[in-house]
Amino acid sequence: MNNDRKSKIPAAPTFATSGNLLSNVAPPTELPNFVSSTPAVPTPNPPVSKIAEVVQAQAIPPSQLPPTSQNVGPKPDQPSPESPEKFSPAIPLCKGEPTLPIRSPDDSLTTLSPESLPDSTPEMEKIGDIMPGSGIFTWMKGAVSTGGILQKVAEKAKSSVDSMITTLDPQMKEYLRSGGDILVVVASDKETKVSPVREAFQTVFGKATVIGYPAQSDVTAEQPVSYAAAYAAAKQRIAYIRSVHSELTNNVPVLAIEGFIQETVTDRWYDLALLVLSQPSLGIELQVQSQATPVPAAAVAAARAGTKDDYVHAQTGFSVTIGSIMGTNLQVPHTQWQEASTGVSRREILLLAAKSIAGSYKKLLAVSAAEEYIDE
Repeated sequence: MNNDRKSKIPAAPTFATSGNLLSNVAPPTELPNFVSSTPAVPTPNPPVSKIAEVVQAQAIPPSQLPPTSQNVGPKPDQPSPESPEKFSPAIPLCKGEPTLPIRSPDDSLTTLSPESLPDSTPEMEKIGDIMPGSGIFTWMKGAVSTGGILQKVAEKAKSSVDSMITTLDPQMKEYLRSGGDILVVVASDKETKVSPVREAFQTVFGKATVIGYPAQSDVTAEQPVSYAAAYAAAKQRIAYIRSVHSELTNNVPVLAIEGFIQETVTDRWYDLALLVLSQPSLGIELQVQSQATPVPAAAVAAARAGTKDDYVHAQTGFSVTIGSIMGTNLQVPHTQWQEASTGVSRREILLLAAKSIAGSYKKLLAVSAAEEYIDE
């Protein structure tokens, strides 16, 4: 059977040495052998005592260690070489209060413990015995005192409440700001004159009481022409107030408002208001002119034509007012013709002039108070 298989296997082909390239390749050389012929003998582990002796012999003394801020002192969880290993709890033994690391200027790490804090002084202990928690009381005293935080909060709250009230009811502004040490009397009972003066003095002084009394002038025309005629009419109103209201002393300032027209150049007429404030006790008399409002020459001609020749005060003006003529032509009340003509109301005009005279009056009061202090 084996002979049959051998007979069936074909013979290996033979190649000519000259015709095959593989025949020219040299046979492989012997591969290197890295396996040692001698088996490795395992060395026994040295005893633990020998290892400790070697470690201690090779250990570097602490004096030769490089100085670093991270390796200063032994760690809490590692025992020091001098002392045997001890248990270190999570909370140190200084009454449950951990020490606070503080870095000194020389980059060395030191610690500040509660025992290193300065002791309380006898004065502090005495205050603590008499009034426990005196720090809170001291803070409250400073907070409530003048200029303290609580007073500022109270003033801010009061200002917010006042703003809300005056927004809902603008007339409450005059009531909230009334009072104080300033009393001003206006020589007129018309709200168009009293209201701007009240607002001006309350704005300048913070709080002020402004009242108005009726006062008539019979020394000038109904419509004064020129500054001199307006000044005479204002002085007449102030004198009338002081003669009728005897309770008003010379220390109470009285303010009069008088409207007039003036021709600056030919056929160029303007309507103005003169404000005069008088306080005889301090020798104060202030005069301020308001903003000018242009007046058509035709309106002045109509007022002149409506004045009779035998008018008593024809030398100081007209018997017909410019306000009545302009109001009729513009179809508005005679107190609103300035706003209908220029867009600026008479109240706004008087308010600016009243603020100017109130500011000047406040400065004069300060100068007078300083002079009295120097005399004393």
